[in-house]
Amino acid sequence: MLSCVVNVSEGRDGDVIEAIACAGGRSVLDVHSDPDHHRTVFTMAGEGLEEDLRGVARRTVELVDLRGHRGVHPRLGALDVVPFSPLDADGHPVGGGDLTGALEARRRFATWAARALALPCFFYGPERGLPEVRKRAFAGLDPDAGPRTAHPSAGACAVGARFALVAYNVWLSTDDLDVAGSIASAVRGPVVRALGLRTAGETQVSCNLIDPWSVGPAQIYDAVDRLARDAGCAVSRAELVGLAPAGVVDAAPRARWPQLDLDPGRTLEAGLEKSRAR
Repeated sequence: MLSCVVNVSEGRDGDVIEAIACAGGRSVLDVHSDPDHHRTVFTMAGEGLEEDLRGVARRTVELVDLRGHRGVHPRLGALDVVPFSPLDADGHPVGGGDLTGALEARRRFATWAARALALPCFFYGPERGLPEVRKRAFAGLDPDAGPRTAHPSAGACAVGARFALVAYNVWLSTDDLDVAGSIASAVRGPVVRALGLRTAGETQVSCNLIDPWSVGPAQIYDAVDRLARDAGCAVSRAELVGLAPAGVVDAAPRARWPQLDLDPGRTLEAGLEKSRAR
């Protein structure tokens, strides 16, 4: 079984977001939108994942036009990121092992999107990271499938095969983007990707926790808070983007779940259970 955490470059138009979610059917476990990022994360999993994902892709390319897009998050396309991740036999996200199924799903989706949507697709995963794709796409790096130029309204798509990660945002009590950027640089490392971003009246350290079992929400929250206090500010709040593996939530101190924006009901396992019950 696989999961796919689809990142779409639309975070403000509720009607568009709802239409895309509906196209994903029962595979859509969670929808998380951010108007400042101008981005929505659709967490998807289930037996019908690949067919439902094609519905999401079609509606996104139909409804989202990058030519008028303004948001603080980096983006390559309307259907910006489509990463496949393996789940174990019981539906739990895993942090290591065999990526063969995810790699095969990546190839199938990119081949279909190139043919059906005329969408250039760049692979990321074992051969290169997502930051490299964002940096080199159409500038020394050709698409792995699809046209060699960007789609006029939908741009391009990064299609990945990777293990489970956690997207996590930490807000700072300062509007100084240099401070946010400095903290992001300090916490960035082999298992943490981080960017300093400006949102409405605030700044944010936006993180991807690549191995959340070793560096999870509590560890990154505390690291950002220490650096923020050294810089004369503090953490004002934190946010889990989408769903997290149950094991990552359980590893955080229960008393800190409200502070860390964690909840056992907001795990991929809980989402799958609700989907199966529908």
